[in-house]
Amino acid sequence: MAHWLVKSEPDSFSWEDQVRKGTEPWTGVRNAQAALHLRAMRHGDRAFFYHSNTGKEIVGVVEVVREAYPDPTDASERWVCVDVRAVAPMPQPVTLAAIKAEPALEGIALVRQSRLSVMPVSPAHWAALCRMGGWREERGARRAG
Repeated sequence: MAHWLVKSEPDSFSWEDQVRKGTEPWTGVRNAQAALHLRAMRHGDRAFFYHSNTGKEIVGVVEVVREAYPDPTDASERWVCVDVRAVAPMPQPVTLAAIKAEPALEGIALVRQSRLSVMPVSPAHWAALCRMGGWREERGARRAG
C-alpha cells in the first residue's frame, strides 16, 4: 500500500464535506505532476487529508476506493480523478508549522513542493506524521464521523 497527501482549501471542500459525503471523487486537479500521482494511486492506498490556505494542517485520513478515471469536471478529458472514502479524522491535527519543525520530516514534499495538491508520502514520513497526529492504522477499521 502506498501513502499520499491530498490538499483542499476548506472553503471549497473541507474534511467535514468529505465526511458528510463519505465517498467522493477527488476532482479538479489541473497539474501534470499531481495528475501523475493520481494515476499512480491504487485501491486501498491511504492519504492524509490536508486543509490548505486556511488551517494548513492534516485533519483526516481517506482511502482510495476507485482508481484513476476521467475527471467529470474536465471537458477536455485530459485530467483524471480518483474516488476517496473518509476513514477517520486525525486525533490531533498536524500543522504545517509542526511539520516544518520536525527533523524526521526533512525533505517531505509538502514543504519542498508546497503548491502541489497531490503528493506521495514516504513510509518514514507517514509513520512520523501518524505519530505526531496520534493516528493508529487500526483506526481505519471504522468510518469517519
